[in-house]
Amino acid sequence: MTGTDSGGAGGAGRGTDGNERTFAALPPAQGRAFAQTWWGRAWLKALEDTALDLGQLKKGRKQARDGAVGAVSVRPGRITAVVRDRDGTAHRSDVLLQQLSTEEWDRFLDMVVERAGHIAALLDRDMPPHLVEEAASAGVELLPGIGDLEPECACDAWDLCLHTAALCYQVARLLDEDPFVLLLMRGRGERQLLDELQVRSARAARTRRGEDAGEGSGDEAADGAAGIRADEAFAARDILPPLPPPPPVPQEPGLPPSLDTEAAPPPGIDADALEFLAADAAGRALRLLVDALSAGHERQPLDRELTPGQDAVRLAASCGDPLIAVRLAEGTGRQRAELDLAVEAWRHGGAAALAVLEEEWQPEPEALARAKADLAGAWEDGERPQVRAGVAGRWTVVGADVQLRYGRDGRWWPYRKVRGRWGAAGPSAADPASALAGVEAGA
Repeated sequence: MTGTDSGGAGGAGRGTDGNERTFAALPPAQGRAFAQTWWGRAWLKALEDTALDLGQLKKGRKQARDGAVGAVSVRPGRITAVVRDRDGTAHRSDVLLQQLSTEEWDRFLDMVVERAGHIAALLDRDMPPHLVEEAASAGVELLPGIGDLEPECACDAWDLCLHTAALCYQVARLLDEDPFVLLLMRGRGERQLLDELQVRSARAARTRRGEDAGEGSGDEAADGAAGIRADEAFAARDILPPLPPPPPVPQEPGLPPSLDTEAAPPPGIDADALEFLAADAAGRALRLLVDALSAGHERQPLDRELTPGQDAVRLAASCGDPLIAVRLAEGTGRQRAELDLAVEAWRHGGAAALAVLEEEWQPEPEALARAKADLAGAWEDGERPQVRAGVAGRWTVVGADVQLRYGRDGRWWPYRKVRGRWGAAGPSAADPASALAGVEAGA
């Protein structure tokens, strides 16, 4: 996959062919284990058993937890990402894993076809232990072992370094979501595997029907050749030919009709404003089309309907015309400076960020307790800044014009005071340390 997406753990990968997938950078992993599944933990065990320097491993784990790993590219035999040091220095890091041979793939696919449950598990993004055990019995090692992960890094380390370790920890999160990532590393992409399984399943079904027909005679044999086993049909229910490619997406939105006519518009109709709104609607329609054709779009949350005030801020953020901004400020009862702050917040996080700027809310006791726990545990010993609690879930850093705001969504938003006004200083983060680090990096 050569593009990136928004998504979960990382969201899902997407690509131009089945032999490369690129996953967008994952958010910081504060307060959670990197691997939840047994195969994700097996991947980390191979990493930890291979490492000669446990100190580098610990540093890499912290880098991954802090969100220093960029987009991860996965292709046969190799994973790649750019990993940044705490000072911002970027390093290209790769980890190599040996691909399975053609003979090993043949044995693995034949083994999967023999058990309908194996196909169903893979389609459900699961990798049951007995599938891996039976593959190993057939001489096919799917999961890496000691020494199977070979690091390469631009920092010129000769062994596993903190950058390649951070990449491996991040990949464990991807493996949790989709075991096909591991199979791609071993040499085959998801679409290619499913196509081959479909062919082999059909071939096996024909062979069994022929054997059943040979056991009978006359009409009895003909009746036997006409059916297919129920478990085979159920196992192959999701192995379908690929859909045809979607039509090409337009390069730019369509042009709205011009309202510059000889006849004057009816009273109360502002032709310029109407043309502007029509052009905006065309742009939004194109974005919706692009989103609908992207991988994983069915898992993306639907946009909530905006209030007139929120939509005015969205229009101002997308337009950039100062004359339109003045009209939008007047129409929503804002001063121009207030609209500018609202636009900046919108650009960092849409309606959720705007609510943090303009709404005051007092967290319930449970939410307030979670926020205080986040503040207490987000920093290493001795690194926690001194903060002063304020109203509405806001904590101001003592001695600095920097503030952390706790949103209704449980995320932390960084703010900075400029010319006496508090304004959004960056996107939200799952923990206060990451949010504050974004402000410091911007400064």
